Amino acid sequence: MPARLAALVALLATLLITACSKVNQENFLKVREGMSEEEVISLLGRPAESNSVNVLGVSGTASRWVAGDTVITVRFVNGSVAFKSFDKPGDKGK
Repeated sequence: MPARLAALVALLATLLITACSKVNQENFLKVREGMSEEEVISLLGRPAESNSVNVLGVSGTASRWVAGDTVITVRFVNGSVAFKSFDKPGDKGK
């Protein structure tokens, strides 16, 4: 019985973490072109990964937020949102 209880607790914890994630379509829709990187981080939390480049005085950063099968990608140019995308494989074709 203890192994079953531990598995149930682990499953419930995973579901709660996923349900409380800031990485969702509702928050994705709040990200607007021109928002600062700090504003996006306050909305979505820290990105899972972020890569930056600086070429001839123009800085660019691509950041990804991941929760389960949901991925939000935001590209910043000089610290402001220039492009965003939302990907959730189960939502294709809807």
